[in-house]
Amino acid sequence: METQVAGVTLRLLAQRAAYWPDAGLLLVADVHLGKAQAFRRLGVPVPRGITAAALARLDQCIELTGARGVVFLGDLIHSANARSLAAEVEVTAWRDRHHDLALTLVRGNHDRHAGDPPPAWRVHCVEEPWHPLAQTPLVLAHHPDPVPGAYVLAGHVHPAVRLGGRAHDRLRLPCFHFGPAVGLLPAFGGFTGAHVVARGPEDRVFVVHPEGVAALP
Repeated sequence: METQVAGVTLRLLAQRAAYWPDAGLLLVADVHLGKAQAFRRLGVPVPRGITAAALARLDQCIELTGARGVVFLGDLIHSANARSLAAEVEVTAWRDRHHDLALTLVRGNHDRHAGDPPPAWRVHCVEEPWHPLAQTPLVLAHHPDPVPGAYVLAGHVHPAVRLGGRAHDRLRLPCFHFGPAVGLLPAFGGFTGAHVVARGPEDRVFVVHPEGVAALP
């Protein structure tokens, strides 16, 4: 699904990421690597393989778009307690397969507690808001705070919509949510939860469903 945001074309992907063709950038929010591991350490029985599944979806996005770089819109690593040698080795191996891919992290609140990614991942870390292309109005951030004279693409909220009528028939699905000055990307991580966001009269919402991405009327 393609849409225009502040005059810029974005391609919205069913893998819960967005591609910015003019910049060659894949935009990914809230991966929360290691969150499942952190919960398992607390005794919560969380399935394994969540990191591998996230990396496989990243591979799909890169293959679909031919992206030259990936920008993580904050919360790449869930917490300091979420770090593990196994996950670090797994991501390092993925990074080595994509050695020419530029990786940038716009630091979010979880990144400040978890610390920057390991050097072997070769991730360039920047503060928010970050303006990758000076000639466009898009700025990239983690928190959805407006920036005067710009349009902000952010994460943090894990936006979702609730579809259906009666309570027991409702579905809650992740979405892309574009307001007048700030756009929200869905959480990319597979163990992140979601927050239903109220829709304003000027907002545009694109729901992510098992077969793709669809605009809500």
